Amino acid sequence: MPEHIPSELPEGDPFGADTLPYGVFTTPDAPDHPRIGVRYGAHVLDAAAAAAEHGSAYADLLDQPVLNPLLAAGRPVWQAVRAEVRTWLDGPHFHPLSEVTLHLPFEVADYVDFYASEHHATNVGRIFRPNAEALTPNWKHLPIGYHGRAGTVVVSGTDVVRPLGQRKAPADERPSFGPCAKLDIEAEVGFVVGTPAPANTPVPLGDFREHVFGVCLVNDWSARDIQQWEYVPLGPFLGKSFATSVSAWITPLDAFDTARTAPPERTHPLLPYLDDSAAEPGGIDIRLEVSINGEVITRPPFASMYWTAAQQLAHMTINGASLRTGDFYASGTVSGPGEDQVGCLLELTKGKGPYLADGDEVVITGWAPGPNGSRIGLGEVTGRIIAG
Repeated sequence: MPEHIPSELPEGDPFGADTLPYGVFTTPDAPDHPRIGVRYGAHVLDAAAAAAEHGSAYADLLDQPVLNPLLAAGRPVWQAVRAEVRTWLDGPHFHPLSEVTLHLPFEVADYVDFYASEHHATNVGRIFRPNAEALTPNWKHLPIGYHGRAGTVVVSGTDVVRPLGQRKAPADERPSFGPCAKLDIEAEVGFVVGTPAPANTPVPLGDFREHVFGVCLVNDWSARDIQQWEYVPLGPFLGKSFATSVSAWITPLDAFDTARTAPPERTHPLLPYLDDSAAEPGGIDIRLEVSINGEVITRPPFASMYWTAAQQLAHMTINGASLRTGDFYASGTVSGPGEDQVGCLLELTKGKGPYLADGDEVVITGWAPGPNGSRIGLGEVTGRIIAG
């Protein structure tokens, strides 16, 4: 049953009034009524019920089974709803987080995955191309990415079935078929598009905030042996398309204002549509932590990413591609300069493994600095490997 909770949370709680992420939940008494919730501490505010009680003009937008109608409403509405939610935090419409079921919070329209970390790209290049330049010639000139598979984006907590596919080691005479033997993680940060843009209307760097609703954590699982055999010459396919896990909570972009930071120094001049030298700081100081079976293995820093989310959005649309509500794009593996700051097992073990075993559970968490020393939380993303 809904309940009251204290309007003031324990000091340091990353899901306080400065965070307020959105998700979709159901309760045991109404399993067929998914609706929008807002996380506050260890509770979920039933936003639809609170909006109805207060006569909010946005009640219909919040009584929805996915976030997409709210996403499509645009930034002025996002800001107005967020302001109203803050006034509902001392009301009666809260459920313990432990007693609700969380669902994929938005219907994914398209999915794009980038390759935006110079540290990650360099490390992987050295592993895969030890006798060549680690970075390809185009890497410092454009955000490299690929179009992923929207239908296999799943909510945190969904089991990941070990994928099947072809693989061929360099010494093998011919490829073999079977379950992936080198199943890996990729710790990433994702961005959810709200306001669409029609075809042939590129989104400039300065319009980033008008289109991107929020931020979440991502685990873009990777079948390294399948990927290594198939990726030449067209790139990722079966090695990436089997599952991408996202958090059940989407933290509004505006919550990260205090965490904005300048990206790394540019070493090559950028074309005008990507030149952010005069733009607001495009980096975000998000600190990630990756655990496997309860043991922390790495802490990747998102602030170290060479290409920013605004540049990625600009590049996605510069060729005339449209932007749709529910489009989703991810940063690519987040890795920093330290050996304990890499975002995947490929880097952590320098390609030697071990990789994930059946039964392993991976948890990615993250937070960013907030106002007055507070923390802005991102909902965790978890997944457990099961045999195919």
